[in-house]
Amino acid sequence: MHARRFAALFSLLSLTACTATASNAPFPNPANDEPKTTTHGTETAVLAGGCFWGMQSVFEHVRGVRQVWAGYSGGDANTAQYDVVSEGNTGHAESVKIAFDPAVISYGQLLKIYFAVAHDPTTLNRQGPDAGTQYRSEIFYANAQQKSVAESYIKQINAAKVFDDSIVTLVQPLTGFYPAEDYHQDYARKHPDNPYILINDAPKVAHLKQQFPGMYQDEQMVVDVRL
Repeated sequence: MHARRFAALFSLLSLTACTATASNAPFPNPANDEPKTTTHGTETAVLAGGCFWGMQSVFEHVRGVRQVWAGYSGGDANTAQYDVVSEGNTGHAESVKIAFDPAVISYGQLLKIYFAVAHDPTTLNRQGPDAGTQYRSEIFYANAQQKSVAESYIKQINAAKVFDDSIVTLVQPLTGFYPAEDYHQDYARKHPDNPYILINDAPKVAHLKQQFPGMYQDEQMVVDVRL
């Protein structure tokens, strides 16, 4: 385990998996979403919400997702290295790039899982034991439609008072996604007994299966799609 993750374990005894404080309001479907297609294809979404290990693990279990990469977004290519990003001043956020089939799952439905399961969108620059701007909640949109869906969905969730606190998720244009080092890819799958994974990330996958069983898939169903 990298030193930064190891250091975070000192605080884990008093923490559970990061989950937003939700009210009793039901989690809504996005009122503004991309139109569903009947033709299978591949679109991409780039999202940040804390440690990319857990984000990658969650979305690899979503039906219609073909591949997920852990990486960095928001900064320059020359600073997209783990040790540099971990200093918290590069502009990068730990992110995931999701390749998905829009005939199976829409961009808005991915955002529903992002807000409901993958992370806590109400904590500023923090997820669970990890703190810093590299752990911020941010949606990096690739086009005007993704921007519209993201912004309207945040307004919709806030209006419905799904969470006790307001959403702090940023919505910014995607200027680049840089894949993380090989040892970060599929980290949760490769290290299921790691205490960090057991406490912070495995419960998110269990939550996905319980809350959205129709959107859940076994991880081995994910197929390879190149960047």
